[in-house]
Amino acid sequence: MKQTNQLLGEYGTTIFTTMSALAVEFNAINLGQGFPDSNGPDDILDEAVRAIKYESNQYPSMMGIKELREATAKHSKNFYDIDLDWENQTMITAGATEAIASSLFGLINPGDEVIMIEPLYDCYLPMVRRAGGVPKLVRIEPPNWQLPYEELEATFSPKTKLIILNSPTNPAAKVYKLQELEFIASLIEKYDAYAICDEVYEHLTYDGARHIPLITLPGMYERCVRISSAGKTFSMTGWKIGYSIGAPKLIEAASKAHQFLTFTAPPNLQYAVARGLKKEKDYFFNLGKGMELKRDLLTKGLESIGFNVLRSEGTYFLVADYSPLGDFGLDTEFCKTLITDAGVGAVPFSAFYQQGRNDDLNNFVRFCYCKKNNTLESAISRLEKYFGAT
Repeated sequence: MKQTNQLLGEYGTTIFTTMSALAVEFNAINLGQGFPDSNGPDDILDEAVRAIKYESNQYPSMMGIKELREATAKHSKNFYDIDLDWENQTMITAGATEAIASSLFGLINPGDEVIMIEPLYDCYLPMVRRAGGVPKLVRIEPPNWQLPYEELEATFSPKTKLIILNSPTNPAAKVYKLQELEFIASLIEKYDAYAICDEVYEHLTYDGARHIPLITLPGMYERCVRISSAGKTFSMTGWKIGYSIGAPKLIEAASKAHQFLTFTAPPNLQYAVARGLKKEKDYFFNLGKGMELKRDLLTKGLESIGFNVLRSEGTYFLVADYSPLGDFGLDTEFCKTLITDAGVGAVPFSAFYQQGRNDDLNNFVRFCYCKKNNTLESAISRLEKYFGAT
């Protein structure tokens, strides 16, 4: 029989799926995959139900319903002072992942180089390759996640079409500083490139760290696609409602791909997310403060056991070094042992690096803390019991 797609065939099942399935099999507390165990704000849920009953359930506009597109534009203005024409500079997608895919397929020509910063979210690399792009990878590494300025500059070239910038970053939980963003912006201008900015954790920053969208920097308004998602902002990851904003030229290019990918997203969920984005600023502030407390709870528990926990500046995640606990082998085997023997799920950190295994990165794991406090406390208790007995 003829071969299936060779490029995608190189990729196995994602590490998130693998570890989550193992967690289910062994009835483990899943602190690996990043989804909350709450159901989101009631008023947003109520609006979704109302819209099913009283709004159209047929195909909405390909670009998204007017209410949500207007809401995304106003949200960007209210938080970042970004002026947008919602009719020409916004697009609603089936989650942020589809927004990223549409942007890549709409902007990349075969042979274009695309810069990505490792550790990186797992969908970036296969999407770039499927679009015909040539990946160029630069690393940031624990414990400080410092941007390698010289290496990054050397990676840019006349063939560079764009850079994918994820801030706050999954999995490193780094929030890019203004100085770093200014340097990246200078390279984008120098090499006439674009940026796809994955900012789904924009409202989840801690300890005074401030999220700065790259699009707000001088010269970047015409060069950036800014992407966010209702999944992280409203703790509704299963809804898969994302959005893109950017210059008309870039949104139009992304829409050419969007129309052949998902075309649209469920209208009732769009109405509900529009309502959510109109919430007072206190909601978004309290979202971050509440998650910061959960981060502190898990951090304290892991440190008391003996993990060396790296600082989490944002997102749902923290990175922990388990080498102080003893010789537990490579991170993948350690995570499997955590699930089968300790009853707690985590994700091996090496899975987020694509340039081959580095011995210095084999002893880190990613935990998520976007769970109810009693879930986190139960996980800590299980880990205390396990490591106290080893």
